[in-house]
Amino acid sequence: MFHGKHPEGLSERGRALLLEGGKALGLDLKPHLEAFSRLYALLQEASGKVNLTALRGEEEVVVKHFLDSLTLLRLPLWQGPLRVLDLGTGAGFPGLPLKIVRPELELVLVDATRKKVAFVERAIEVLGLKGARALWGRAEVLAREAGHREAYARAVARAVAPLCVLSELLLPFLQVGGAAVAMKGPRVKEELAPLPPVLERLGGRLGEVLALRLPLSGEARHLVVLEKAAPTPPAYPRRPGVPERHPLC
Repeated sequence: MFHGKHPEGLSERGRALLLEGGKALGLDLKPHLEAFSRLYALLQEASGKVNLTALRGEEEVVVKHFLDSLTLLRLPLWQGPLRVLDLGTGAGFPGLPLKIVRPELELVLVDATRKKVAFVERAIEVLGLKGARALWGRAEVLAREAGHREAYARAVARAVAPLCVLSELLLPFLQVGGAAVAMKGPRVKEELAPLPPVLERLGGRLGEVLALRLPLSGEARHLVVLEKAAPTPPAYPRRPGVPERHPLC
């Protein structure tokens, strides 16, 4: 559990904001309040030691981490015991909120920063999230391993890279028939324009692009669905760092 003095969980106002925002997303978060409160406490406890996130205030964390992560549930992609990859999870977003609300998902949360992976491991343990594990590594390496290549039904990434780069990193992980969701902000049109031929090269195609507003703040968000239509050629992903330096677009 916690070391030393127990950090504060969500205040009454924070809990009320979470419930209100959840309602706006069509979710009843009352059964999950304690889990989110403990996750907030863990973030507060760790923030003095590790640079996990730029967001520190309670309202910011509730809206821009917890509720933003849960906008994923506006898409009808999460029914059943699916194997899900959260790539570039950072402090556990969107994966941890998704797992709290959809405990039947089998979740692997990946990040290339060891300290962040250590935090996510601790959060999984403290929250008792069975069927979730944190993994340190780079997408370009993991996507070539037998246990990960074309081994996931779903994949998600939030604020990781432009869509041309993300497509090369995400699609090799997906089973044919699977889907990845890239969580994007307001300006996504310019990223979408050159994407179709890149997706075709990687065995993918563009699915739904859902525009929405973040509950309480009203900020614009887009959920971009990338569908896996055929196996990804063995040449992809390219070596670590190459997709970012030389995007397929």
